[in-house]
Amino acid sequence: MAVRLLNNIIMFLLISSTGGLLFVYNRNLSFLIFAVLLLAGFFYLSRSIKKEIFYSILLSFISILFLFFLNFIFAPNPQSVTKFAFFGVTFFVTSLALLFFYHQDHKAFLNSLYSILKLILFHSLISFFLYPFLKNNLFEIVAVMEGNNSVKHTSQTFYYIFYYLAKGEVGVFNFFGYEFMRNSGVFWEPGILQFYLNILFFIEMTFFKKNKKLLLLIIISIAATYSTTGFLILSIQIIYFLFKHSKKRLAVIFIFMLSFPIYIFVGSNINEKVYGETASSFQKRLLDFTQPLFIALENPITGIGVDLEQFSKYRSEFYPNSDFLNKIYTTIEVGPNYQTSDRGSTNSVTYLLAGLGIPSMIFIILMLTRQQIVEKHRLLFFSIIFITALSEPLLHRPFFFVFIISGLASTIKNYISVKT
Repeated sequence: MAVRLLNNIIMFLLISSTGGLLFVYNRNLSFLIFAVLLLAGFFYLSRSIKKEIFYSILLSFISILFLFFLNFIFAPNPQSVTKFAFFGVTFFVTSLALLFFYHQDHKAFLNSLYSILKLILFHSLISFFLYPFLKNNLFEIVAVMEGNNSVKHTSQTFYYIFYYLAKGEVGVFNFFGYEFMRNSGVFWEPGILQFYLNILFFIEMTFFKKNKKLLLLIIISIAATYSTTGFLILSIQIIYFLFKHSKKRLAVIFIFMLSFPIYIFVGSNINEKVYGETASSFQKRLLDFTQPLFIALENPITGIGVDLEQFSKYRSEFYPNSDFLNKIYTTIEVGPNYQTSDRGSTNSVTYLLAGLGIPSMIFIILMLTRQQIVEKHRLLFFSIIFITALSEPLLHRPFFFVFIISGLASTIKNYISVKT
């Protein structure tokens, strides 16, 4: 019982370190607590670690750190030592977390993930449906950037139990006279919540009971995020599992019945985000997809570095020289103000591509495809991670990187086995 509780706490911290408000508002302290708990966990388990597991994960950590160190040295712009050190801390904690769960058995990670994601699901649903009754009793909390005291993130909260988007953000909608806000749960953005809910849908369908009531609650909660990416991933999963677990003729009928409401929702959502009140958000995401690709083409080997401040400065003066891209911008009415940016990137795939260079990014993606934590429906699982990483700055965060380290550790372990 105590081991299960410890596993769940560590899993909650692993998830929170990748988009959770706990780490947004208390990053340094939270990482310290995370690392201390992991180290204490090893002493509590008091079991000997298999050498092949220990050395494969240790070598994986050193390899990834070396990859980023090369980027730190050879990037064309000077990189912050502090920022590089933070990547080191992230990879260290990620490697420790993977070693902690591998130290037990192959089911420990998924069992804890399942338990925590169900708690996140129920909390997010309660939070969403209580909003109309709590909206007048919320207060704002603000996270401040270290060094320049600028605002990093603002949320509304009900006594630190439920969290909502900040005032003024486009996220409130009316349903039969009641106002609801896009559901973000304990995360700083609804798009992050949809990712974890889609992961819960995946592991419920793959490893657990396929509980219909639970699956319905997950679908409702994903709908409450009002995330286009969330619905896209959910639709892919539903179609995939219908073909896997139903007769093809029955699957086609179900898909046909689902296609119309999905088309209505996704179509109106996309139209709103391209031309409506949230058009600036779409244009930012389009820029975050296209601009770093051209930066990577001009800096293909070393990239420009992963220091976010230097990345932002570089991209603020970078205008892609492409007639094809200009036609796309003109077609969807992207004005000059949205053809460059001095902000970070919402697309962690293209951000790392521009920051690390093409060879390093290919290596990272390859290791992600070789992850050993989820061994069933691997292509679908990879798709969930990759599509989310295209719309959220998460790929270089601990929960995502634990799968990359897993793939690299497996590769190293196989190499060691062949050599011995």
